[in-house]
Amino acid sequence: MSFATIAWQEDGVVMLDQTRLPAAEVYLTCRDYDDVARAIKTMVIRGAPAIGVAAAMGVALGMQNRLQAGQPLDEAGFAQVCRTLAATRPTAVNLFWALEKMRRKWEAARAAGAAGEEIVRRLVELALAIQREDVETNERLGAHGAGVVPAAASILTHCNAGALACAGYGTALGVVRAAHAAGKVKMVFADETRPLLQGARLTAWELQRDNIPVTVITDNMAAYIMGRGEIDLVVVGADRVAANGDTANKIGTYGVALLARAHGVPFYVAAPLSTVDFSLATGAEIPIEERAPAEVTGLAGQPTVPAGVPVRNPAFDVTPA
Repeated sequence: MSFATIAWQEDGVVMLDQTRLPAAEVYLTCRDYDDVARAIKTMVIRGAPAIGVAAAMGVALGMQNRLQAGQPLDEAGFAQVCRTLAATRPTAVNLFWALEKMRRKWEAARAAGAAGEEIVRRLVELALAIQREDVETNERLGAHGAGVVPAAASILTHCNAGALACAGYGTALGVVRAAHAAGKVKMVFADETRPLLQGARLTAWELQRDNIPVTVITDNMAAYIMGRGEIDLVVVGADRVAANGDTANKIGTYGVALLARAHGVPFYVAAPLSTVDFSLATGAEIPIEERAPAEVTGLAGQPTVPAGVPVRNPAFDVTPA
């Protein structure tokens, strides 16, 4: 990869600011866990696996800063860090998965009588392991998924489930990358993905950098392109998968799935096990984040909705298994 989504440094967590793409490649350094939480909330970093890595690093950074400031590494301080990070994005389960892993490491270190520096060292070590294992998992996922991609395939994807949404390589785009390396990809169609244009801004950006052929279409063009027989399969990522397979992903995914079914096009979800929430029986229990109306009412600083007209802005929908 020619870019890093997220990296740990001794004085902070460095993230590629995805709100600035594709116009500028800017890296933001989060100096404390509050900065990490703000970056997650404002979508400087986004995508379920990447959010999980960011949360883990945020915990490690928060406790490291407490140690350096001479504050006690007590349960109250640890709980405050976790609460702040947990309050950022409700739908992506990797966030809560990562926080739970960090809590178990914290409790084990304290139970073993570890001192402050040792506790922080173990937390940092686990956060880096979560980052490393995410990339390794995605590479295996990509190799597995490439097996379902036919020769000379045209693939439709929705939103961004690439290296930008993970610690690297990607889930849905990991499948694309592996299939492209095998010489199977003719074209990737990237849905624009309203209202924040993650497909147009992010998916197209990273595929272009990797010299993978990509064409952007608006969301309402998918039916037309599919109806013309130009799509061989659909591959998307996931933010939370219920125990029965119901899948929450970026808003609009459900519509793409219905189109795929109507046109007899295979539809695949590429996701790591950390995105599966076995505590939820069905997708009806998945919390759906509602974001600010301003994301819908304007574009590039220009109003697109008359003032005073109500809007809805659910960030995700659920595709039934």
